Amino acid sequence: MSADHLLVIWETKGMRKGALVWCALGLLFLTGCARSAGDVTTISVKDVSTSRVSLAEKAAKSRVIALANGSAEIIDALGFKSILVGRDIASTDPALESVPIVTSGHQVVAEKIIALNPDLVIIDASVGPIQAIEALRAAKIEIVTIDEVWNVEGITGKVKSVATSIGVPLSGEALVEKIARSLAPLTSINKSSATVAFLYLRGGNSIYLLGGKGSGADSIISSIGATDVGSQVSSTPFTALTSESFASVNPQILLVMSKGLESVGGVDGLLALPGIAQTDAAKHRAVIAVDDSLLLSFGPRTPSLLTLLNQAVGEVKK
Repeated sequence: MSADHLLVIWETKGMRKGALVWCALGLLFLTGCARSAGDVTTISVKDVSTSRVSLAEKAAKSRVIALANGSAEIIDALGFKSILVGRDIASTDPALESVPIVTSGHQVVAEKIIALNPDLVIIDASVGPIQAIEALRAAKIEIVTIDEVWNVEGITGKVKSVATSIGVPLSGEALVEKIARSLAPLTSINKSSATVAFLYLRGGNSIYLLGGKGSGADSIISSIGATDVGSQVSSTPFTALTSESFASVNPQILLVMSKGLESVGGVDGLLALPGIAQTDAAKHRAVIAVDDSLLLSFGPRTPSLLTLLNQAVGEVKK
C-alpha cells in the first residue's frame, strides 16, 4: 500500500502502508544544480523530462482510467494519452493536465468512474477503498491490477504490464529500451562518498520517519552511486526518527519530499528535529527536496530525475 491511503494524509504515492502504520503507531526547482532560497536544492516536476516513444501501433482500448501509481504517465509516454479519460491525483506530469483527475483526494469514487464509461481501469494494491473497486467490477468494467514498484529495476516490468494491458506490447518494449539507454550512464557512476538519509515528514501529523531498506528511496539513492544510511540501520522500509536512530548514521545530505519539508517549517524546522542538528548535513544545511509525486514514481521520468539528483548531490557537497 502506498502513502496515499494511510491515515488520510497521503499526498503522494510511494510508501508502504504496513511500515508507515507501524511507525506511526510506534511513536528543486533545480537550475544548473544551483542552491535555491532557504539553503535547499529542489527538484520539481517541471525540471524533469519524460522518456517517450511513438510507434505505429493501435491500442486495444479506447477509454482508459489509470489509477495505479505512474500508470497514466506510462500510457502518455507510450504515445497514447488520447485514450486516457481519467487519472489519479498523484500523476503529475504536466503533459497530463488535460486528463481529468477522477479520484476524491486519493479515494476512488465508483460513481464518478462509471459515469465516464471506461473500457479499462488500471489499479495497483494502493488503490481503494475495496468497496469502490467491487462496485466497478459489478458494473462489468474491466479492471487490470499491476504490481507496485519500489525500485529502479522494477520500472521495466511496470512499463510492460501497462503496455500489455492496453494492447501495445511493441511500444512497451521500445519504451523499456529507451529508459534503459537513459539509465545506462548512471550505472557507470563510481560509488560516491556521499551519505544520504531519506526522511518522510508530515509535521501536521507528527510523523517523522527515516527511510530504510525497501522504502524506494534506497534504490533511488544507490542508483546515483550514493549510500543510503537508513538502510544501514534499518531492515524495514521506515522507522521512527529519533536521536538514537540518527546517532550512528550522520548523513552528509538529507533527502526529503517538498510537501514534507514544508510541513515542518522548511529547512530550519527540519534541522530542529530530533538528532538532526548534530549531523554533517545540518551543519552544512545540505538538503535536497524532490516533489512528492516525482521521487518514488518509478517510471518514464525517473532517468531524468536521477540525472538531476546526481547533480544535486554533487552540488550540496561542495
